[in-house]
Amino acid sequence: MCGILGIVLADQSEDVAAELLDGAMFLQHRGQDAAGIVTCAGGRFYQCKGNGMAKDVLTEQRMKGLVGNMGIAQLRYPTAGSSAMSEAQPFYVNSPYGIALSHNGNLVNGRNLRQKLDDVLHRHINTDSDSELLLNIFAAELAQYDKKRVNSEDIFKALVGVYRECRGAYACVSMLAGYGIIGFRDPHGIRPLVVGERVRVSQTPGDTHLQCDYMLASESVVLKAHGFHNFRDILPGEAVIITKRGPPEFCQIVPAKAYTPDIFEYVYFARPDSIMDGISVYRSRLAMGRKLAQKITSRFTSQSLNVAREIDVVIPVPDTSRPSALECAVTLGIPFREGFVKNRYVGRTFIMPNQKERTSSVRRKLNAMSSEFAGRNVLLIDDSIVRGTTSKEIVNMAREAGANKVYFASCSPVIRYNHIYGIDLADSRALVGFGRSEREVSDLIGADDVIYQSLDDLKSCCVQEPELPSELPSTRIAFTQPPPKINGFEVGVFTGVYVTGEEDHYLKELEQVRAKNERSRINGCGIDVKAETDISLFNRGES
Repeated sequence: MCGILGIVLADQSEDVAAELLDGAMFLQHRGQDAAGIVTCAGGRFYQCKGNGMAKDVLTEQRMKGLVGNMGIAQLRYPTAGSSAMSEAQPFYVNSPYGIALSHNGNLVNGRNLRQKLDDVLHRHINTDSDSELLLNIFAAELAQYDKKRVNSEDIFKALVGVYRECRGAYACVSMLAGYGIIGFRDPHGIRPLVVGERVRVSQTPGDTHLQCDYMLASESVVLKAHGFHNFRDILPGEAVIITKRGPPEFCQIVPAKAYTPDIFEYVYFARPDSIMDGISVYRSRLAMGRKLAQKITSRFTSQSLNVAREIDVVIPVPDTSRPSALECAVTLGIPFREGFVKNRYVGRTFIMPNQKERTSSVRRKLNAMSSEFAGRNVLLIDDSIVRGTTSKEIVNMAREAGANKVYFASCSPVIRYNHIYGIDLADSRALVGFGRSEREVSDLIGADDVIYQSLDDLKSCCVQEPELPSELPSTRIAFTQPPPKINGFEVGVFTGVYVTGEEDHYLKELEQVRAKNERSRINGCGIDVKAETDISLFNRGES
């Protein structure tokens, strides 16, 4: 899971880098492993990228070298691949035309693509990143036109080849040197992508007129924060080209195979103030709390227990689960309390590369207040239970703070399978829910009981709502006809059934990659050593 961003400013004398950085800060929750920006001015790219948080990589001094009125950015989340700085994005190829690309998602046919790029297309791939594969497939398709300059029709036709060759999840923002930026989304709509427009009044001596800036981003919160109030989702299989001068051009590259966004976006990853595919993340999490309250009531009633007598307080595990926990407490009629205080300078724990780091990080990240736990039966609510490492430590902290009984409720169903579309949760065997009953999970994490949301209830919580009326008169990005409705969700982590079909071959590859990376981590070296620097553009992130 990553955050991607692209902006084209109408005023070609303005530099876009500062706004890209500010936008990246709004998407930092989507990736804390690496950050990068590529801008374009006069047909030349300018780059700064590297491992670390956006504020640390994209320093004030480095930003001074990023000139131009259009650019793209990416926040990288570590997947099963490497975390070498050479895999920080955006990626770049010089031929044809100069192309940079930011990718959010994961391809499941990377091995076949790598072989084709080597054997047939003779394009060199320097990293283990599937994003570099996707970029080179796009470049190879564009190269077939063998023209000095391409137009929008050529780009759309090249994307037909990308959709034909690449399988999996991808939301991408790309940039052609001196031309414009391109956004496109996989035919299942697994990963999110939003396009927005901002109208500004431009005044010059004797003339006043409107100018339109455009932004592509992973989440709507970035657009709203920067005044792009008129926005919409890029549909599955759809692409948009925003040139440095003209209005956006939209094209349905291939028919949508489905409209199935990843439901884990609403459970955990997206910011609560985002609206994705017409679904409010915040309202979805409130609904999860109500459904969870019903499930808890049913569970306790079946055991001849009264919920209000058995549970004294409801306590969220910060931060994602807070709306759900509050709504659950209100529905149950039980007091809501903040029992954990979060240190906001520690990253998300399941992103940590190994179990020991995750365990110690939980203690650094959360502090339990004894005043809210001592002598009480508590219901802890979290967004999900993944490996169980974090949950076990949290239960221990609650007991150390004096809790009598600790019940643990998850807003998501039992996670039993790999996530193969860009969220590197864990290998299936490392998931606490794999091959275990709820009773076995509760014993493993030390809770008195564990209650999971049902999958049907979770799906019912994520509901599309009527679009809010546009705040601006422009219709340049509006749908020409009513957009399709979501017809399902990607829920493979819960069921083992993935929207792109049976992916057993990819799951085996994933295990091999994880095993190789673990050996390299333990040994500190390996035959397949990762490059620590990028060899494409001059990179201000290394200065």
